[in-house]
Amino acid sequence: MAHFAVGFFALGLFAVVLAGPSWAAVLLVVPVLLSVAVARYRTVADRNTVTARSLLGQQTVAWGDIEGLRFSKGSWARAQRKGGDELRLPAVTFATLPLLTEASGGRVPNPYG
Repeated sequence: MAHFAVGFFALGLFAVVLAGPSWAAVLLVVPVLLSVAVARYRTVADRNTVTARSLLGQQTVAWGDIEGLRFSKGSWARAQRKGGDELRLPAVTFATLPLLTEASGGRVPNPYG
């Protein structure tokens, strides 16, 4: 769904590019970069590990190293690690916890039942 938003943003930029000066065509790079960010940011979980991918890298953590999850209003989940630091889990929200429960083999409890 986020790619649709980037597409509509690109359509809006076309109006600026077509009506503006010739250098305005450089603005079309912005939707491409946004689309790359949408494709790159994700959390991949399986029974043993969880991998948080960011724009430039990724970090893999074993489920045994995670004490719990924390949610802030309107943001992605954060995994509280046993060492005290936190790992942001892109695209994991309270609404997507049932999917994380299934992928982790029940290591993350399902709050919906």
